[in-house]
Order: sequence, then C-alpha cells, then structure tokens
Amino acid sequence: MELKLQKVEGEENLDIIEKIVPILSSGGMGVLPTDTLYGLVGSALKKETIDRIYALRKRNPQKPMIVLISSFKDLDDFEIALNEKRKKRLSALWPGKISIVLKCDSEKFRYLHRESGTLAFRMPNDDFLNRVLEKTGPLVAPSANVEGCAPAENLEEAREYFRDAIDFYVDAGNLESKPSTLASIDEEGKLNVLRQGAVKIDC
Repeated sequence: MELKLQKVEGEENLDIIEKIVPILSSGGMGVLPTDTLYGLVGSALKKETIDRIYALRKRNPQKPMIVLISSFKDLDDFEIALNEKRKKRLSALWPGKISIVLKCDSEKFRYLHRESGTLAFRMPNDDFLNRVLEKTGPLVAPSANVEGCAPAENLEEAREYFRDAIDFYVDAGNLESKPSTLASIDEEGKLNVLRQGAVKIDC
C-alpha cells in the first residue's frame, strides 16, 4: 500500500493515519517520513515486529534501535523513571531531533536493548508523526535502508530495499537530513554528546 502526504502537517492526512495505525498496532511495519529521514517503523512493544525489522534491514543484532515516543509518559512503558534534573534537561531538549540514551536493563525489553542495558529515545517535533505515535504508542524507526547502504531519500529508493516485504509506504517527497544527534544524560542532568547529528547542542 502506498499513501501520499498532502504535506507533512495537516488535517488532510488523518485518513492516512486511520489506515496505518491499525497496521502498526497489530504488528505490521512500513516506511514513514520521520522528523529526520524516512524510517522503517514498527511497534517497539512487539518482539516479533522488532525481529522482522532486524532481519529485513540485515542490522547488526547487537545494535539497539532508537525508539520514538510522543510524551514522557511513554517512558513508563519501559520502566524508566527520571529524576527531576534529568527530566528538566530533557524538557529543554524535547521535542526535537535529539535522541537520548537512558538506562533500560529490564529482561522484558532484552529484545530491544540487546543486552546493552540502555535504549535511546526521541520525542519528534513533527505533527503528523506525533499523531501516529499518540495512537500506536512507541515505535522504532531505523532509517529506511539495508545496513551499510545509504538511507532512502524518497519512496523509489525505499522500494528498492524492501519491495513488497512491508505493509505500507507513506510518501512525503524527497527527505534529506542528518540523523538525529545522540546524547546521554547523567543523574545530575549533564549532557554527553555521543554523535553529532541534525542538531548541534552545547553540553
């Protein structure tokens, strides 16, 4: 299924949301424009979906994927509690193109953290994407490509990678962006930049 956004933000895209939300909620996956690049998205709370994405992207099984959330409340799903200093710092960074590594060592989420004991989360500043996240819950969204290859900048390139192996494609035209900036925050709220990306931030 291929769907086309009229624009990245707008009420006219509610019909697209209505079509893809049931697919994602039931364990399906598709290519979706994110706040940075096109992503291969699927529910972060369904192990079978995560396993399929790793296999389809030929991703290193030891590398965790970034999880997209729509609110701080979504962190509760992953048994993550923030102290006030961390939450204050995160509130100044989110929403935005910044992914933050947080401790998540629950055995329940081993399929996500891959025994690393941490997961990176991002709260996007994107109206369409947040509408989707509010209805589906947290999603993983690695770039739409096979590992080691260039991220797809349009649907034609994404189709070259995935063909009919996924459930839908949402077209937003050409997307060119650096990946999100990656950082961690200690208990005192101090930021440590792990990867410079779409947003330059001062520690």
